[in-house]
Amino acid sequence: MNLKLIFSLLVCGPSLLLAQDVWTVRDSVNGAPKSACVSFVANGQGYLLTGREASSFTRKMYSYDILQNDWDNEQSLGGDNGSGLSRGSACAFSIDNKGYITTGQGDNANFLNDTWEYDPIADVWTQKADFIGSARRGAVSFVINAIGYVGTGEDASGLKKDFFKFDPVTNVWGVIADFAGTPRKKAVAFSMGSVAYVGTGDDGVFRNDLWEYQVFQNIWVQRANLAGAARAGAVAWVNFPNAYIATGEDINFNYSNEVWEYNYFNNQWTQRASLPAAGRKDATAFVINGIAFLGTGYDGTNLLDDFYAYQGIVGIEENTNQTGVHTFPNPATNAFSIAVDAKRMHDAEIVFYTVDGREANASFSVQKNDAGFVVTSNNLAKGMYYFLIRNGADPKTYSGSIVLH
Repeated sequence: MNLKLIFSLLVCGPSLLLAQDVWTVRDSVNGAPKSACVSFVANGQGYLLTGREASSFTRKMYSYDILQNDWDNEQSLGGDNGSGLSRGSACAFSIDNKGYITTGQGDNANFLNDTWEYDPIADVWTQKADFIGSARRGAVSFVINAIGYVGTGEDASGLKKDFFKFDPVTNVWGVIADFAGTPRKKAVAFSMGSVAYVGTGDDGVFRNDLWEYQVFQNIWVQRANLAGAARAGAVAWVNFPNAYIATGEDINFNYSNEVWEYNYFNNQWTQRASLPAAGRKDATAFVINGIAFLGTGYDGTNLLDDFYAYQGIVGIEENTNQTGVHTFPNPATNAFSIAVDAKRMHDAEIVFYTVDGREANASFSVQKNDAGFVVTSNNLAKGMYYFLIRNGADPKTYSGSIVLH
């Protein structure tokens, strides 16, 4: 069976099988049209909450079921006693099947710093330790190794570049290295494995730069600029080994529906199929089972409640050399071989990755020979794994994938 077909069967809902670089219309979001919402994924469902409605901010929350293509009303931020928690331009993330929201702007406060946790199983909101940076709006957030990170944005004194981390187990915030780019608001952020990225945004002019945060070194490194126009108010999501930046507003007040794909391995951008709807800023996006969902926002005239699904290009073959790699058997139960058409294989190194970008070498036993590698998996979960091969005697980078069944 074709590997892409296997991968689609593993990760996609029944109505979205097999399509690649394709958008489909989904059920409109409940409630009034809105922008500057946040979203997270927990317990297999997407949650969209808060945001700006016609004349005020909201604290309402809705959940999306991918199989039923349907939205349900959920507990508003703070639960029954959450009066005053309405907001927009906040930050949200999920850790261990719980959702978190912090910072933002409310009807009665331009800048907020409270933090809340939502447990979808118990259907309970719990207030957590306040964000220790200054109260702010238009910040960004990401997650690495079950730790949430929040930074940049705008506070009462102006634009910010400081960054902080939150451990939900200890309920403690800490400080990390300042963002290495300029202070800004309305940027985007995403993480892949043990690194994260922050880019675009408004620092007085709109930006198209991209910066990588390396958590173990606690440093920021600049990567390739977004190939499209500089913008603010865009959205981003990840389907490893690719990340995507979409929509946003440019310096000429044009509202974009473009989609740009960033490849983790090659630090390169490729334009993909545009959102088949009005360009917009301040939309929101999340990913369930490898499928991205994007909706809401502001198109320059109207607030929006439309909602779309995107299935990106599966795999890494477009940006690396696949023709010189032969993996067999594939699918495999727990042992397989990788043959590489390269010289001096004793210089080669191989790295395995899960589909969400985490290195997985510790779960594979690898023996190298003149032809390539003999690999045994160590009680790994069924599914697809990527590998990347670099050979010191060969300028090419080789890649492939293996399905364990």
